[in-house]
Amino acid sequence: MASFAQQFTGLRCTPLSTSRLANRASLLSSPKLRKSSFVVSAVAISNAQTKERQKLKQLFEEAYERCRTAPMEGVSFTLEDFHTALDKYDFNSEIGTTVKGTVFMTDANGALVDITAKSSAYLPIQEACIHKIKHVEEAGIVPGLTEEFVIIGENEADDSLVLSLRSIQYDLAWERCRQLQAEDAIVKGKVVGANKGGVVALVEGLRGFVPFSQISSKSTAEELLDKELPLKFVDVDEEQSRLVLSNRKAMADSQAQLGIGSVVTGTVQSLKPYGAFIDIGGINGLLHVSQISHDRVSDIATVLQPGDTLKVMILSHDRERGRVSLSTKKLEPTPGDMIRNPKLVFEKAEEMAQMFRQRIAQAEAMARADMLRFQPESGLTLSSDGILGPLTSDMPAEGLDLSYVPTAEEED
Repeated sequence: MASFAQQFTGLRCTPLSTSRLANRASLLSSPKLRKSSFVVSAVAISNAQTKERQKLKQLFEEAYERCRTAPMEGVSFTLEDFHTALDKYDFNSEIGTTVKGTVFMTDANGALVDITAKSSAYLPIQEACIHKIKHVEEAGIVPGLTEEFVIIGENEADDSLVLSLRSIQYDLAWERCRQLQAEDAIVKGKVVGANKGGVVALVEGLRGFVPFSQISSKSTAEELLDKELPLKFVDVDEEQSRLVLSNRKAMADSQAQLGIGSVVTGTVQSLKPYGAFIDIGGINGLLHVSQISHDRVSDIATVLQPGDTLKVMILSHDRERGRVSLSTKKLEPTPGDMIRNPKLVFEKAEEMAQMFRQRIAQAEAMARADMLRFQPESGLTLSSDGILGPLTSDMPAEGLDLSYVPTAEEED
């Protein structure tokens, strides 16, 4: 249907003669006719607009009904396709958000990563690893690698995102240190620096502080540089970025695991009339004057001096009270060597300690044998080669007659 404007335009285009135009002009000049023509035109416009509105209303009603009853009719893109597209292309690009990406190019300064965003993301080399590296490939960042990254910024020049792996590894390292502290574990830390109060050691990729008071040896910071120390955690505080470690506690724990007869190296800390206190890696052990040598020692200072390094054998260890008894007497190849030739004592220390442990083992075996002789009800017997086993079937049911037990001399 032609619109009112189109009809009006058509009328204007109709050719008229000069006389007819003059007659129409005279008629239109009449007030009554002018009023009548205006009413007719207004009605024509009103009727046309009403029809257009009715037509649009009908179209909207039909569209609404179709959306309500069959929204996907004639549409090839399904709802599942829509969700898949969202999962693939739509993600939160705010700073701190974790995204999955695939490395597709590396260079000397970092790596380009496809995170299915409008533009590629960039991983700078300083954010590629918690450790210091010269190229991202040293951290295993190669084309084709798919990994989770965290968004740490945006490059305003091209709207690309800046990624980090270091932030994720940093959080994991703190979590690992908290776990190791809870387990009271001993870890290895490489000394990488020093200051007035102690040394700095790398543990799980984090820089930890080891105060000089928590280092068991008397070594200087320069002597410890680039060396690995056994360490235990004293304070792990991620919020304050504080990681405090102790070499002394680690050494003390290691020494505590040593059994009777173990040989350890210690340093003389102080001398007393009754003996010398020896630092054996964080533990102060007592070397009693009676355990220095088989020969009598009247003045300890004639044998030992503070600062001396020596080998000692553990005689006993009271873990609850934190006391360790030591001996050099048991390490003497011949009585008096600790006074006359201490160097020989230290050279033969492990050999003499082994002999001491063997004597202890023999003594314990004899003690068990004696106990079994007086406790036949235990159901065990000691064979001629010293092996414990069940009682033989020919033993009397009432057990052994223990009214007379021969002595060792009588048995010979």
